Amino acid sequence: MSTAPSLTPPITPDVFALDGEAEVQRIGQHMVASLRRFNKRGVVLGMSGGVDSSVCAALAVRALGADKVLGLLMPEKDSSLSSEDKGREVAEQLGVEAMLEPIGATVEAIGCYRWRDEAMRSVFPAYGPDWKSKIAIAQAGEPGAAPAQGRISYFKLIVQSPDGQMHEARLPLKAYLQIVAATNHKQRIRKTVEYFHADRLNRAVIGTPNRLEYDQGFFVKNGDGAADIKPIAHLYKTQVYLLARHLGLPESVCSAPPTTDTYSLPQGQDEFYFSLPHQQMDLALWAHNQGRPAHELAQALGITEAHAQAVYQDIEAKRRATAYLHARPALVDEVLEVRA
Repeated sequence: MSTAPSLTPPITPDVFALDGEAEVQRIGQHMVASLRRFNKRGVVLGMSGGVDSSVCAALAVRALGADKVLGLLMPEKDSSLSSEDKGREVAEQLGVEAMLEPIGATVEAIGCYRWRDEAMRSVFPAYGPDWKSKIAIAQAGEPGAAPAQGRISYFKLIVQSPDGQMHEARLPLKAYLQIVAATNHKQRIRKTVEYFHADRLNRAVIGTPNRLEYDQGFFVKNGDGAADIKPIAHLYKTQVYLLARHLGLPESVCSAPPTTDTYSLPQGQDEFYFSLPHQQMDLALWAHNQGRPAHELAQALGITEAHAQAVYQDIEAKRRATAYLHARPALVDEVLEVRA
């Protein structure tokens, strides 16, 4: 007696397989159609040297031509020195104009560093301009560990004094909110610069979130969340890396781990926001979207079922908490007809 093959694929990276060239063509056609609909002549995007912005730039060049793409390099004093170098490397490879627009003086003037440092001094009174810092997720009883059933996550502040000593402490909610609000200035100022050049050139602004970031609200409202076209928001991070290699982007981009590039100490996205490294988080989000039970995810990732269930709960919690980021402005009555 034969057994019918299962129609549910195993939870492995194979679920992210895609026809790279077909996807490039599909995204390119959507980009061209969007520009026609918006009556724009090209695109502008920030180029951080990360895989998301690099893939978006390459997709735009394939669809529109390099002369229709303007890349902006927008460092400030906490930016990684490698970000500008990698951004230039990608722009040079693609034949894209890369314009340097430092934002440090602007975010300084608007109070980004002042408000941030004030909050950090409420935790470490000696904190000063020569110190380095970042925020990370921790758990009661297990600092730095991944979420598990019944454990409460919290944020901790990690700082490095000028003598190289590392210190960390639990971050009170008030200080956490002030630090995040202050550093969000960076993303909002960058987007302001992008829209200036878009207006100047009658172009559209490209947004670079991947599906994991878009779904889980890992963006700043009216900052990196603002854009006219988001060409990779439907792609899991794993798929973005696959496209990077298909598009022939530099190895320094294709193999670079995702970072926030917001704080002066190196900070991975999973360290700050996601409950697992992106390869595992992609699989967890896919499995959750497919309605796969927690015990299957646990087996696929080599974690306990309780841990897998906690990851699913974290996905839903982030969707609820960040729904505001996706929301349109609240109107008493609809004023304009909804247009396609």
